[in-house]
Amino acid sequence: MYIAKYDPFRDIRSLQDEVNRLFSNSVASNRDEAMSGAWLPKVDIFENKENLVLEAELPGMTRDDFELSFENNTLTLKGERKFEKKDESDNYHRVERAYGSFTRSFTLPNTVTVDGVTAEFNNGILHVALPKREETKARKIEIVGGDTNVKTIEAAKTAGA
Repeated sequence: MYIAKYDPFRDIRSLQDEVNRLFSNSVASNRDEAMSGAWLPKVDIFENKENLVLEAELPGMTRDDFELSFENNTLTLKGERKFEKKDESDNYHRVERAYGSFTRSFTLPNTVTVDGVTAEFNNGILHVALPKREETKARKIEIVGGDTNVKTIEAAKTAGA
C-alpha cells in the first residue's frame, strides 16, 4: 500500500506561483515599454448620426509634430513627441512621461467616406470627423395603416444592406 504525505499548503503555493507568474509577465512588458520610451496616444472612437469621430490625446505636441493620412479605408496617425531638455544645467531626477515616435492605424468601415473629412487640433486634442455615406444614414419611413393616422418610425440601414 502506498502512503502519500498530505501537504495542506500545496494548493496555496500553487496559486501563489500562478499569480507571481502572471504579474511578472505584465510588469516586465510595462517596464520594457517604459525603458524604451515607446508610447501611443490614447484614442476615443465613437459615432453619432452624421459622423464617425476619432479623438486623440497628443499632449505637449504642436500641429507640426504629427500627420494624419487616409488610404484603403485605413486612417493613420503618426508622429513624434520629442524630449526637449530646457537647459543644459538641468539635472532630471525622474522622467516618467514617454517620448518617441508613434504610429496608430485604424481600419474604418465602408460606411464612412473621405469626402468632407474635418480635423481640428486644439489644446492637445485631435478631433477627426469622418462623414457617413448617405446610403448608410438613418432615415424615416412612413407607415400607412388601415386607420387615418400616419405613423413615422426611424430606420437605420445596416452596413451589409
